[in-house]
Amino acid sequence: MSEHLKFKVWWIPQIPMKSFEVSVSSIEEGRKLCEVLADYDLFQFENKIKPDYCNSGGVVFRHPAIDNGAWLDVPDDEEELQDWRKEISEADASIDARKAGA
Repeated sequence: MSEHLKFKVWWIPQIPMKSFEVSVSSIEEGRKLCEVLADYDLFQFENKIKPDYCNSGGVVFRHPAIDNGAWLDVPDDEEELQDWRKEISEADASIDARKAGA
């Protein structure tokens, strides 16, 4: 995967509070962490630690050559993910071409 990519997980255990954010090394690690956080929220609810919850979260990425390095959602759909990987590859090639021409 691209050396230019950065990933993080954002998680809101109770909307509308602010999100918890943590860096992760890959999409897979981010998705697993989201599953763990969701399971933990459910565990707390089922064990009456909190009376209810409305959580939300996801994996985001940034790449310096895409959208000015803004944090963007990683696609969930496999077809969209394939297109995304192609876009990352093209963005990397663009950066490499600029470096080679400099």
